[in-house]
Amino acid sequence: MNTRDFKKLCRIAGETVVRYRLIADGDRILVGASGGKDSFVLLHLLDHLRHVAPVKFDFMAATFDPQFEDFGIDAIAGYCREHHWEHHTVSVNIPAVIADKKMEKNPCMLCSRLRRGNLYRLAGELHCNKLALGQHLDDVISSFLMSLCRGQGLTSMAPLVKPDAPAHPEVIRPLALVPEKLISACAQTLPLPEKSGRCRYENRVENGDRAFFSRLVDELACRIPDLHSNIARSLTRVEPEHLLIPPAEP
Repeated sequence: MNTRDFKKLCRIAGETVVRYRLIADGDRILVGASGGKDSFVLLHLLDHLRHVAPVKFDFMAATFDPQFEDFGIDAIAGYCREHHWEHHTVSVNIPAVIADKKMEKNPCMLCSRLRRGNLYRLAGELHCNKLALGQHLDDVISSFLMSLCRGQGLTSMAPLVKPDAPAHPEVIRPLALVPEKLISACAQTLPLPEKSGRCRYENRVENGDRAFFSRLVDELACRIPDLHSNIARSLTRVEPEHLLIPPAEP
């Protein structure tokens, strides 16, 4: 893939990698390949960087298979094989676990926890020191608004997250400053599998908070020019003296 959009994406992501020191010489990176466009574009990005970056690193793909009908794990694995990317699968019967835990009303939280935990474990088994995820700038902004409105603080998805336990890998998000619109434009030039990464609880996800805030960001972008870059810049300029933070004790 060598389109103008992909070159622009590589430039933004490359600057993100350098600015936040996401990739170092000798890194072994496990890439979360969910089957969606974001993770596939991330794989193509890392494949490109592996050939042009001044540091030497390796990566491999991993898919958490929740055993949903029509999830398309074979299509994901096949696409990776096509591009000569090492691919691993971790399978968990999520419908059975959700039924056992009686969490049908809130399946996403349990699935997310199991997915992250299993990817951490696999990273350790494969001696990968970093886990790359495909969240982009729209995800970062939506996450920030969700945290803000829920009273969880001024927080979001950082490009680099240090491990909270010695056995866990660092989490990196090379696409953290890339708008979703640019990722979609790149994905349209790729022969991606038509049905892969499909969620059994898709309707619930589409009506959830994250989807609501994602749509809200789209609405705001129609009214406010350069919304995405403006919020990205604001997230680097925290001014505590202008927030509701009590002064430190003398």
